[in-house]
Amino acid sequence: MTANSAASSPWLTQDAYDRLHAELEHLSGPGRADIVARIEAARSEGDLKENGGYHAAKEEQGKAEARIRQLTELLKNAHVGEQPADDGIVESGMVVTARIAGDEETFLLGSREVAVGTDLDVFSEKSPLGAAILGLKKGDATHYAAPNGRDIAVEIVDAKPYSG
Repeated sequence: MTANSAASSPWLTQDAYDRLHAELEHLSGPGRADIVARIEAARSEGDLKENGGYHAAKEEQGKAEARIRQLTELLKNAHVGEQPADDGIVESGMVVTARIAGDEETFLLGSREVAVGTDLDVFSEKSPLGAAILGLKKGDATHYAAPNGRDIAVEIVDAKPYSG
């Protein structure tokens, strides 16, 4: 996988893909039906302006629909299964050790959905840091503009495939 395809195609382990697919199936089926039933029950209670149950169910419906859209997009574009090559090149699915503004940090580059249950920090390959280091290798240095506008120096110390 090249750096360009890594940026447009998040890497997921098979386990993460299966877990997210099951969540999508639940939200799209029984989860959606449950929320609709609660909205209908609350609607039947009368005045919707003063109906806290109705408003809570509508808010939950909005969050669920947003998560369905997020999961659909993630799963549609995900590169599933095989780990990236152990070639030291920074790409999605790699555990990166980098010296950032003088401090050494280790993190996963990719989707936070992969690192569920670990202590690893996760940076998206689309984040300012992720975009700056994508395609670099051990010993390479660069800098990126932080959201606050500060210019931050980064040096790649190591990059290994995430093994879950």
